[in-house]
Amino acid sequence: MSEQRKADYVDDVDASDDWDDHPSDAELEAAVENLEASGFEVEVVADADEALAFLQEEIPAESSVMTGHSTTLEEVGFMEYLNGGEHEWENRYGEVFGIDDDEARSRARRDAQASDYFLGSANAIGREDGTLVAADLSGSRVGAYPFAAKHLLVVAGVNKLVADEDAARDRLHEYAYAFENERAKEAYGVESYPSKELVYRQEGTEGRTTVVLVEETLGY
Repeated sequence: MSEQRKADYVDDVDASDDWDDHPSDAELEAAVENLEASGFEVEVVADADEALAFLQEEIPAESSVMTGHSTTLEEVGFMEYLNGGEHEWENRYGEVFGIDDDEARSRARRDAQASDYFLGSANAIGREDGTLVAADLSGSRVGAYPFAAKHLLVVAGVNKLVADEDAARDRLHEYAYAFENERAKEAYGVESYPSKELVYRQEGTEGRTTVVLVEETLGY
């Protein structure tokens, strides 16, 4: 497994590394079983390269593809691949952020929530109850998760696996958003806040949502 790979702003965050502990083999196996029991498809891959290869194979040609911000997607190389054009997808992310007009970009961003494939990550995953927890300031990252996207791909390092929903929400508030706040200040010049929080306990549509668990420390 690789070492933790976060951006330079991690030096400004005072948070316990215990929240990035990896599960035991038995805990990982239980997490897969419980996520599947919650209606999620699950793929376990060894590293970032395997994660990227899975995503490349999973998304059919001609599909419309959109993402919310995800450090994990950046770290596995998906954003570079998506924007590099070495595929046959409709890159809605590139289209949206190529629009200069604020109102038109916002409208296109909303429309893109209903893409064929929406990709992102979770701030934490409950291994004992198969629950995903994610949040953001505006809702642009998690808005597509519960319904809008036709297919959802959630990519997460196994460092995000914690005991249950309560622990997942603790990880979000005590750890993940300390990093997200620093990232937002660096990227946008504003502070962030987990104002729109999603607790995703069950997927009712078979095959809609796939959780890709990467046996590395990724994201926050």
